[in-house]
Amino acid sequence: MKAVKVSPVWTIPVVLALGLVSLQALAAAAQADLRKGTWELNLAKSTFSPGPPPRRQTLTFQAAGPQWTALLQGIDASGKPINPDMDDLAITFDGRDHPTPNVDYDTTTWKRSSANKYEIIRKKAGKIVLTATNEIATDGKTMTITTKGVNANGQPVHNISVYDKR
Repeated sequence: MKAVKVSPVWTIPVVLALGLVSLQALAAAAQADLRKGTWELNLAKSTFSPGPPPRRQTLTFQAAGPQWTALLQGIDASGKPINPDMDDLAITFDGRDHPTPNVDYDTTTWKRSSANKYEIIRKKAGKIVLTATNEIATDGKTMTITTKGVNANGQPVHNISVYDKR
């Protein structure tokens, strides 16, 4: 068998290209990990229409492979606990409707649009009633969830919820 001589001129660009691809993959994974953890609602930076806003709210994200869970806790505008049973919401980024019973909607679709942004579509009886985006700032310290649509009472909804990482 004859040995093949590899020219160093060609190996340098190939090694650099492979290294760049690896760094990009690590950067994307790090961005996705920015969402993990607990986020505190910043009421001063948030707006709620029709309102009123909750008194306090935290949102905790955990990841297990392609599926995420979110736990929403806090105190609503009337002083009642939000999600006192500590039920997690399962999030699967597959673009399909998933049952999520709520007074305003009955299914939710999650679709990742970038490493630090995903889109949410909520339906009631098959009709889109709410859309939202969840986006992490590039510094990883702020998360903004913008929700638009109509609630179960037919009122227009336009909420901008700004969360700070704990």
